[in-house]
Amino acid sequence: MSREELCTKIETLYPELGQCWIELGVEWDETKRAWIVDLMSDGRESITYLENTDAEACMLGEQCVALGVQIAQLKSNLESKPV
Repeated sequence: MSREELCTKIETLYPELGQCWIELGVEWDETKRAWIVDLMSDGRESITYLENTDAEACMLGEQCVALGVQIAQLKSNLESKPV
């Protein structure tokens, strides 16, 4: 799976990301062997690590619960941070 594929999947689940006011970043962290998902808006930033097994399961259409929960929490954290 590529960074672009995972980013597209996240944007499919959360179409408001990458539009309007939230920027989405996805990178592979070789040291942690996990995906870094980064949301940025108005100078605020919120980051989470997504296990590769969870990302792969979602990409295969098996289960996106872990990814969905993490992205929802990340979005909530970003929205609650002061500007």
